[in-house]
Amino acid sequence: MACKMIGSLFILSAYTIFVAILTLAPLPTLSASHFSHAHGFPKENIRGFKISDDLFWKDGQPFQIIGGDLHYFRVLPEYWADRLLRAKALGLNTIQTYIPWNLHEPSPQKWNFEGIANIKSFLKLTQELGFLVMLRAGPYICAEWDLGGLPAWLLAIEPALKLRSSDPVYLHLVRRWWGVVLPKIIPFLYENGGPVIMVQVENEFGSFGDDKTYLRHLATLARGHLGKDIILYTTDGGTKDTLEKGSIPEEGVYAAVDFSTGENPWPIFELQKRYNAPGKSPPLSSEFYTGWLTHWGEANAKTNATYTADYLQLILSCNGSVVLYMAHGGTNFGFFNGANSGQNDSDYKPDLTSYDYDAPIKESALRNVIKKYSKNSLPPVPSCNERAEYRKVRVKKFASLFNVLHSLCLSMEVVETEQPIPMELAGQMFGFLLYASQYSGNYRHSTLSIKKVHDRAQVFVSCSLVGDGESPMYVGAIERWSNRELLIPNINCSRKTSLYILVENMGRINYGPYIFDRKGILSSVTVDGNILNGWKLYPISLDKLNLSKENQVKQLMHPQTIKISKRSSLKYHSRRFLFYSKN
Repeated sequence: MACKMIGSLFILSAYTIFVAILTLAPLPTLSASHFSHAHGFPKENIRGFKISDDLFWKDGQPFQIIGGDLHYFRVLPEYWADRLLRAKALGLNTIQTYIPWNLHEPSPQKWNFEGIANIKSFLKLTQELGFLVMLRAGPYICAEWDLGGLPAWLLAIEPALKLRSSDPVYLHLVRRWWGVVLPKIIPFLYENGGPVIMVQVENEFGSFGDDKTYLRHLATLARGHLGKDIILYTTDGGTKDTLEKGSIPEEGVYAAVDFSTGENPWPIFELQKRYNAPGKSPPLSSEFYTGWLTHWGEANAKTNATYTADYLQLILSCNGSVVLYMAHGGTNFGFFNGANSGQNDSDYKPDLTSYDYDAPIKESALRNVIKKYSKNSLPPVPSCNERAEYRKVRVKKFASLFNVLHSLCLSMEVVETEQPIPMELAGQMFGFLLYASQYSGNYRHSTLSIKKVHDRAQVFVSCSLVGDGESPMYVGAIERWSNRELLIPNINCSRKTSLYILVENMGRINYGPYIFDRKGILSSVTVDGNILNGWKLYPISLDKLNLSKENQVKQLMHPQTIKISKRSSLKYHSRRFLFYSKN
């Protein structure tokens, strides 16, 4: 059997050819009892998922994983079934999902497993629809998700933690988190009648560090909750360096690899064998990139479906296993989008709220490849959901942020400091933080300098204090990636000029060496070279936005027009919109 791809002939080892022939040929003389005896499955009950002879074995039979990532926290629960049924129609037999720690523990020991965070309901649904599940338990997940899934409140701990390491304080918090979440998974393990066949520890650690003590600790901790027979796995890029640093085969942890469309998979799978125990290395790309992420300011990622399908066939035709990343992308709801960085932490690239990923959940080219290797006929593709209709809405009222600040930030939440402090130390994990101070403006213009701000600072000045009824004047922005000085006009205040700096957290870095990504003003602030002291910090909580009785809400002279769904379940009213105009 030959594995051809776009004019290239890949020469497989004799062993790989043997495995491919064994898997594709009929097995009339080998009964389930033979497999159960040969591979350690009890004769009276052959249910189990194992790795042996460089193959996956499900209930005593060789099994080829044809999976896709579909994250429960990126899809509204109302649409879980729809997306899973579409994954079924694509031909997938396995769903892979991360568990984001920060979604489930938004503040220390305040647990959230409801709504979009109801992982138990999601796992139950995947089982009802006939999927197996590969569960990526972290604690770090990357995933283009804020701080790689680590809770932002970890950044408020002093002295600063060393994330993703053997730091004893960090490990203590990981133990506490896994002590809550992993027991919830136990009923869903395959050996207990559930869908979960494997659990991943950490994620692409070989691209970050080489702390094997940390990885071994995670493996021991996971087995302490899930049992010694659970299949644990790691995922790393398909290179010698990343696999050496990110795999722990000596602990019996299976090392999977990831790579992109266009890379020859079989040399990578041969390399994978070097980082697994003999006979314990079924070829698996646990992230086969069918698309890519998109940063703000970039064109949406697009991948050629036929090109991807050809490389998918190259994997499947030779009995490799694969997980499409992503099968369906979804949305980074709220403020949970992540970010990337380049040469330094100022080379900052926040991700879109959308996680479309150009995911191929409806691509017929991939479906046509997968159905050739599926043991069962594929179900029909579900019909499209009814689309919402949109109409124009005329917004008649507005409010200045500064005039309603007391509604968004209670007086008891205001933090007073001599020098600015990061958002996390002020108790503000997401969104916006307003920094306020005063200075003497004695020149025609003053020069404002902030050496380090994460991520974007909008600057305002006023002669009065916030809440006195006057809306400050917008004068410009200082951004993390440019960090320029800003000229402020002298507005001729009789006393000191009030300075307001509204800092926006645009998403924490989720990958690479700069993941310790505190937000807010991270340095002193100077005006004309003089350091400003005496600050008030106003955490702005948008979830408190309710201006129904707010007397500072004003009538628009000329109503503005926007578009909004007629069937919006949120039932927006004009009083719920907050506008600020710098004119």
